[in-house]
Amino acid sequence: MLKLFNTLSRQLEEFEPIEAGRVRMYICGPTVWNFAHIGNFRTFIFGDVLRRYLKFKGFELTHVFNLTDIDDRIINESAARGISIDEFTAPFITYFWEDFDALGNERPEVTPRATEHIAEMIDIIAKLIENGHAYESDGSIYYRIAAFPEYGKLSKISFEGNIAGASDRVDTDKYDKEDARDFALWKLVGEDETPGWDAPFGRGRPGWHIECSAMSMRYLGETFDLHAGGMDLQFPHHENEIAQSEGATGKLFSKYWVHSEFLKIDDVTMSKSKGNFFTFRDLREQGYSPLAIRYLLLSVPYRKQLNFTFEGLKAAESTVERLRNFRSLVKESVSNGSEETVGKTDSAAVEAVSVALSKFEEAMDDDLNTAAALAAVHDMVREVNTILAANGLTEEERSAVLDAVGKFDAVLGIFGREDSELLDEDIEALIAERQEARRHRNFARSDEIRDELAAKGITLEDTKDGMRWRRK
Repeated sequence: MLKLFNTLSRQLEEFEPIEAGRVRMYICGPTVWNFAHIGNFRTFIFGDVLRRYLKFKGFELTHVFNLTDIDDRIINESAARGISIDEFTAPFITYFWEDFDALGNERPEVTPRATEHIAEMIDIIAKLIENGHAYESDGSIYYRIAAFPEYGKLSKISFEGNIAGASDRVDTDKYDKEDARDFALWKLVGEDETPGWDAPFGRGRPGWHIECSAMSMRYLGETFDLHAGGMDLQFPHHENEIAQSEGATGKLFSKYWVHSEFLKIDDVTMSKSKGNFFTFRDLREQGYSPLAIRYLLLSVPYRKQLNFTFEGLKAAESTVERLRNFRSLVKESVSNGSEETVGKTDSAAVEAVSVALSKFEEAMDDDLNTAAALAAVHDMVREVNTILAANGLTEEERSAVLDAVGKFDAVLGIFGREDSELLDEDIEALIAERQEARRHRNFARSDEIRDELAAKGITLEDTKDGMRWRRK
């Protein structure tokens, strides 16, 4: 039975969806104003492993993963460049999905954009005004925290007195509010100001928090099973989501809340504001493969902080190469055993597979303990490698090992894709196309080709004699 640590209860709980066999899950996605850094991708890979394991356990899944394409940073950056917010965010949305795909993540079932769900936000705000959970001040609409006695039940923060400036996205001095803790649902904009949308309570634009309430309930209903995201979103964002959603509907918003811990650089939390961050593309430019980056980011259980080092990344590179080589060796193995061993199920290899699968599922059931799950994988690899070196594998053993590898990879995605191998001439053609794209400053296409090659086990190296490539 899968158990998850529920932030709402602060307890490890058996996961039981509201509707048997079906899971409705929402995970907060990126704000598309810049490239996502690997701290963001630690959360997104955790979300990918969670969705994969829910499917592994046999659940039918509806996974909603939003894109925030309007907030103050996006508005300010687009205005500074003299372009619309759509023009500003479009390339970053493209870059994000390229990086997301290159890291081996499965696309969620629904990927809504905030600007496409303004009507749903207006409807929720109207309900909150009507039932006294929201009020107007100088044309803007605020959530009245005093009207929601359960405020703080997720973050467990004491809210006696005013909590001013608790987040860089909480307006404490720009607008006239009843209480410094109250947060903006709708911000007044002028008739000629863009972006802006007409609403019964005045022309304006949404606050950050209302966006996720609107998108999650639009696709998952007023109450759904699981809401996940990074620890940095627990307060105020997720706390505010609960307040405005439950304030509007009078119903439980999400049954389970799951949060991933921070990624650190040299024991300091990674963030753009501190300037101590790497994007996925930074690491790719240094020659590290998407598979190694993914392996490193999921190697530590999601509720433990992960300290990023290049030594760790280099070790991950070696590890994923060994895993890929192991799968290839098993596929190419030829049995040296006698005819009497064929068809038997009590072999050491079959036993190693059985033990590994059992330990793997036991680890993942324990709040997605990826470290213990990886240990089970590596234990099997070591045992089977010993058998391979001594006797080879029977056809039955070979099938059992490859089936186990497939199951491990369906959850973790660490063995790499098995798309048809590229021929040398295909690789040369793609490299030539990439060089041409770079000459024409079409860096999006250049990065796309690089990631396509990396996903198929091809590493590119710049040398004094030009571009070289090698298979992993």
